Amino acid sequence: MAVAFIFSGQGAQAVGMGKTLCENSAAAQKVFDQANDVLGWDLKSACFDGPAETLTETRVCQPALYVHGVAVVETLRERGKLPQVGGVAGLSLGELTALHAAGVFDFATGLQVVAERGRLMQEACEATNGGMTSLLGGDLQAAYDLARKHDVDVANLNCPGQTVLSGDKAKIAEAMADAQNAGFKRAIPLNVAGAYHSRLMQPAADAFAAYLADKPFATPQIPVFTNTTGQEVSNPDEIKQALVTQVVSAVRWEDCFRGLVSLGMTEFYECGPGATLAGLAKRIDRDAVVSSLGEFADLPL
Repeated sequence: MAVAFIFSGQGAQAVGMGKTLCENSAAAQKVFDQANDVLGWDLKSACFDGPAETLTETRVCQPALYVHGVAVVETLRERGKLPQVGGVAGLSLGELTALHAAGVFDFATGLQVVAERGRLMQEACEATNGGMTSLLGGDLQAAYDLARKHDVDVANLNCPGQTVLSGDKAKIAEAMADAQNAGFKRAIPLNVAGAYHSRLMQPAADAFAAYLADKPFATPQIPVFTNTTGQEVSNPDEIKQALVTQVVSAVRWEDCFRGLVSLGMTEFYECGPGATLAGLAKRIDRDAVVSSLGEFADLPL
């Protein structure tokens, strides 16, 4: 039976991520060492030792999650525990890790793309005063109505009963204060550096499009789903456009996950720190079995 791989996005990072992988796997060690060489700075130290403030920076966090996800896959391969993979998807930044796993680009090319994406988004964060909030309960139309009322954007459609808004920090605060009136149980502020997947990221999206223009992308070797539409994507040019659009548009994670389920996937490996995607999966499809693989002890024996 094939297994689907799903990859973490920003917010999943934690100081110490990947350390036990490197302590127990030559393959993981190689991935982190190569990342340091490609980037020209010490990503490994940022992941293992922090501080958390540094690891949370967009320019650091995005490469860290990409490298960590690849390290998990390569450790599985090294140990002879890499299953037949029937499809892949990733949440936000994780979509790039999924594309690497699907054979769209090699590790170094993907890391360069991720690093530039993170750098451009960091610049957009610093040029604006953005924030995000997670709405619990309520329905999707109410989330769109609340976003429109307070001039912010719907950024994530994560699972039934959880939607994320993104935009100017003051406007997000107003939306949070109005959330219960709009039918939501709670509005939780997110610890992020800016307004991801909103119109405030448009300068980053424009520059990212120019950067991707001459990057070599191949046709995926296995099904991969894009956050932009929640549908499978295979044409390399369409993949590039989806990555650009994703920077400023809503992440349709529930649709991506359901797309994997529609392929017959019932078992999932969450490759990344924490268990955020496993938690979302329980709200999307109760029959899905998700194993969260973040550190060496999490790997199948």
